Amino acid sequence: MSHDTDGIRLTPHAAEHPAVFAAAFNSGDPAVLEQVYEPNAVFVKPDGTRVVGEDRRAANTEFQGLGVGIEVRVRNVHEYEDLALLIVDWAIRGTTAQGSAIDLCGTATDVARRGTDGLWRYIIDSPLGIDTAGPEHSPAT
Repeated sequence: MSHDTDGIRLTPHAAEHPAVFAAAFNSGDPAVLEQVYEPNAVFVKPDGTRVVGEDRRAANTEFQGLGVGIEVRVRNVHEYEDLALLIVDWAIRGTTAQGSAIDLCGTATDVARRGTDGLWRYIIDSPLGIDTAGPEHSPAT
C-alpha cells in the first residue's frame, strides 16, 4: 500500500523507495522530488560535497533540468529496524532539453529511514556511491 502526498506516492516498503524516487524525479517538479527526502537529508554531489535543504533541492533541480527521465534498478536492500541501505543502479539517457545527447549512469549508495508514519524517505542520497570524488569525512553544508 502506498500513500499519496501531493502527487507522489510514498511507500511502506524500503525496496520500493527507489521507484518512488524515480517517479518523483521524472515528474520534473522539484517540490515533488523533495517529498522523498527527510527535511535534513544529505545529498552527496558528484564532487563529494554534501548538501542539505535548499542546496540539496538545487542539486537535484540541476539534474531534473536536463529534461531526461531516470531509470532505476535496485541491486540490494539491507534493512535493520527503521533504516535501510539501498544499492541502486540508475541511468539518465536520452536527449536533454537543450538538444544534447546524455548518458549518465551510476550505482547509488543510499540510506532511507522509515518515518513514524511508516513511510520511507531518504536521509542520505549518494548517487555515485563509492565513485564520488572529494573529502572522505566532511559535514553537510
